[in-house]
Amino acid sequence: MMADPDIPRSVLVLGLARSGEAAALALAARGVLVRAHDRNEELDPGRLRAAGVEVRLGADDPALLDGVDLLVKSPGVPTEAPLVAAARERAVPVWSEVELGYRLLPGLPILGVTGTNGKTTTTELLGAIFRAAGRPVEVAGNVGRPLTAVADPPADAWVVAELSSFQLEDVHDFHAPVAILLNVTPDHLDRHGTLERYTEAKLRVFENQRGGDTAVVPRGFGPIPGRAARVEFAVDDPLPAEPALRGQHNRENAAAAAAAARAAGIPDHAIEEALRTFTGIPHRLEPVGERDGVRYVNDSKATNPEAAARALTAYDRVRLIAGGSRKGTPFADLARAARERGVLRAYLIGESADELREAFAGEGVPTSDAGDLETAVRAAAADAEPGDVVLLAPACASFDQFRDYEERGERFRALVEAL
Repeated sequence: MMADPDIPRSVLVLGLARSGEAAALALAARGVLVRAHDRNEELDPGRLRAAGVEVRLGADDPALLDGVDLLVKSPGVPTEAPLVAAARERAVPVWSEVELGYRLLPGLPILGVTGTNGKTTTTELLGAIFRAAGRPVEVAGNVGRPLTAVADPPADAWVVAELSSFQLEDVHDFHAPVAILLNVTPDHLDRHGTLERYTEAKLRVFENQRGGDTAVVPRGFGPIPGRAARVEFAVDDPLPAEPALRGQHNRENAAAAAAAARAAGIPDHAIEEALRTFTGIPHRLEPVGERDGVRYVNDSKATNPEAAARALTAYDRVRLIAGGSRKGTPFADLARAARERGVLRAYLIGESADELREAFAGEGVPTSDAGDLETAVRAAAADAEPGDVVLLAPACASFDQFRDYEERGERFRALVEAL
């Protein structure tokens, strides 16, 4: 396949996790000269090298930029990374993986979904809505399928793309005719530094919108960039059907999805069908077992305090398992929510346990120091009585003890099954 005229002939892909690998393979398939780099020397480059990609592993080397016309940055690579900074100094353009994906899908309309919490649920719900309407749809982005991995979609398809702040940092021409901002609360401050910078990254989903486009935002949200028609949503919006998903936050997600779907021309009967039948995604309020009248729920995807606080609203008599790696976010609001919801006890794990203990103590919520997930599950199961819910809603990232939130959730499921 010949290279797209919109894509430079020589590209450096930085970061070779899921998105970076997909970007490198998509470029190589189009005849682009691709050089790829990752600091992880244990990474298996076999698939990339078989596709003709020049793979360099290990320490950063400015020579990687020699002869390069474009740098494509994986979401996990900070914008201040040395090679990214060096590329800017050399006037080498820097694109995010979703910017590349957008350019590789010319003409396909994108429905972009961003926000701190609820992105994946809303994205997958929208996919279900399009399918209920008999409309071709590709679901991609931060949900786990990179945008650059979308290949040969139907000509009349929409792409529903979950977009993280990391993915939106380096967009340029990226255009979503319909875009949703679900919410903004403090998250990823270890990367963005301030809530203002984090919010600015989220709002970039709107900046290239034009007249005739639609921007879906929470009721009362402040100014946004772009020239789209503004549509607001709220938890108390009338809906064609009540969602099957538990929790007020999921009703809010459903309201946003319904507004966006209507903007994309989806009729209400399809929205109604999807709301009634869509039961959620793995690791998001996912029931994983019941033992002796005690329910166990996996919300490992609750990787920030706001998400964990929202999860608490879905249940009564909660025994909460929380903790993980630090992201620079405060826990005071989560502790307050735990007190207001009557959380029976919090079982604390990971490197953030001390901060969580202090926050919960300030609200009078009992805690136990578990250290790791296995100890926490055993302790919660021993304390629980019929009618209790043992909820894994960590409020933290997973990287201190797990590869990602998915591995953490799978481990929780296995521990429950072993009880």
